[in-house]
Amino acid sequence: MQQSVIDTVGRQISGFVCPPIGMLVGGEWREARGGASLPVLDPATGEVIAAVADASPEDAADVMDAAAAAFPQWSATSPRQRAALLHDAFLALQERAEEFAQLITLEMGKPLAESRAEVGYAADFLRWYAEEAVRVTGTFRTAPDGTARHLTLRQPVGPCLLVTPWNFPLAMITRKVAPALAAGCTVILKPAEETPLSALQFAHVLTEAGLPAGVVNVLNTSRPGPLVETILRDRRIRKLSFTGSTEVGRRLLESAAPGVLRASMELGGNAPFLVFDDADVDAAVEGAVAAKLRNGGQSCVAANRFIVADEVASRFVDGLAERLRDQVVGPGTDPRSTLGPLINERQRDRAVGLVDDAVSHGAAPVVHYGTAGPGDAFLKPVLLDRVPPAAEIAREEIFGPVAAVYRFSTEQEGLALANATESGLVGYVYTQDLNRTIRAVEAMECGMVGVNRGYVSDASAPFGGVKQSGLGREGSEIGIQEYLETKYASIDARGFA
Repeated sequence: MQQSVIDTVGRQISGFVCPPIGMLVGGEWREARGGASLPVLDPATGEVIAAVADASPEDAADVMDAAAAAFPQWSATSPRQRAALLHDAFLALQERAEEFAQLITLEMGKPLAESRAEVGYAADFLRWYAEEAVRVTGTFRTAPDGTARHLTLRQPVGPCLLVTPWNFPLAMITRKVAPALAAGCTVILKPAEETPLSALQFAHVLTEAGLPAGVVNVLNTSRPGPLVETILRDRRIRKLSFTGSTEVGRRLLESAAPGVLRASMELGGNAPFLVFDDADVDAAVEGAVAAKLRNGGQSCVAANRFIVADEVASRFVDGLAERLRDQVVGPGTDPRSTLGPLINERQRDRAVGLVDDAVSHGAAPVVHYGTAGPGDAFLKPVLLDRVPPAAEIAREEIFGPVAAVYRFSTEQEGLALANATESGLVGYVYTQDLNRTIRAVEAMECGMVGVNRGYVSDASAPFGGVKQSGLGREGSEIGIQEYLETKYASIDARGFA
């Protein structure tokens, strides 16, 4: 089931053809029950670019049946077979990288250069877990009293529900799907309703690579709550992985509790960006631009709170202001654009509200959007200095191109400000003192720390947070463990002839 969108967006992407628009259930593309459809909008224009099947809770039973039926055979395939399929998918994604980049820009809005980088990042997970699939190990040891042998083995947990966000519509999928498949699990994928096209196209790539029917199933829906609840109530589902807001994550953990499901939660962030008085300020400004403006600030690892030592604060603010004023805001399809739209007008209005509240509490606007009129999702970068702790922006995840600067006088004060949040996903530190680096890394209450760099994401590294930022880790050799159970056998050798 495919649909051309050339008439709608042909002026932007010549000859572009939409991916399959149905649900993928048991290897078949089908319409939702009742034929309901979900429009997909271009954030840059607000225009409808495609319509996909809008699944209902009634459709959930079909995908659950498909995932459960496929699990015994898929979990029994050899690690080498699973690795080969993931590697084929990696090669296909590389070959079709430009097609996927255009699709990401079209439905999510980010500049094409960033979309191309996301495709490369997404492909890395396929390659990494193709390699990890054959490295799942157990143990064999003699019991301390010598009477038995202890054998441990790792087995796939079972069918998994993967719920992904709109801000990285391809990479957040491969980060979950790749380790699940490598482990031998089957998957029900529920992508964000704003960005279903990348998910559908990726599922199409997997089927072309030879993935057996029912191993990956995809449901798009405008009613995610009821649909997800229906799946979580099914006793055949054994694992939930979610990336999204902390508020929604809490509700999903409650829903997962009756089934005692394995749960991985990658939730919200409020990342501190610490600049100490001995930092290379020019390097810190470059890192700040990367950590703040990537994806238009719509990232859980985006730097939210720039906590800067008094001695270098003015230089840092001046340098960052210059870089923010240089940004070109426009459609992601325009090669001149360095910042695309936010995902929708609602998200832009939320960011504007946080800025207005901070200014009303006394924050000094250094770079400001001016008048943000209604009618579109674009927002020029904002830089606020001397933000007071009472401002809402000090506590809330911004998810937009807004940089808030706080000043401190001592190392202890800076670290205290960095930890003054319920979130604990990532933090950034700029210093040229190795001892201070060690103290800061150990003291910061977060799952990841970037030292003298504004980027921490890598398929080979464990991604995840502490406190209200989530449970579990994705990426690295740890990521596949989230989809495996440990079984132990105690063998009394005296019982054998």
